[in-house]
Amino acid sequence: QIQLVESGGGSVQAGRSLELSCVASGSTYKSNCVAWFRQTSGKKREGVAAIFAGGTTQYADSVKGRFTISQDTAKNTVYLQMNSLNSGDTGVYYCAAGLSVLPWAVFDLLDYTYWGQGTQVTVSS
Repeated sequence: QIQLVESGGGSVQAGRSLELSCVASGSTYKSNCVAWFRQTSGKKREGVAAIFAGGTTQYADSVKGRFTISQDTAKNTVYLQMNSLNSGDTGVYYCAAGLSVLPWAVFDLLDYTYWGQGTQVTVSS
């Protein structure tokens, strides 16, 4: 089992920044990839950024150049630095851990076994 707890959400104005954190506990050694997803009411949950155990990262096209995912393995924490936020970034952000995520399907929801409770990000224009 892996437990994930997100934090760092909030309400900001467009153009500002936020950093989300995801702290993992339990059998974290089993995970090969941690990703951030987001969901807005009425829309499908979408992948935002992912980081593999070896450090390789992938991003959704909509956040490339603005968001940065990183990890501190000593703290079992994955971060999502979000810059130049816009209203389209509003949503609930979820951290997820997968045991055998494939690089060519990094945002496939079915590949992620463990999920956090989510943290709300609201960007006002």
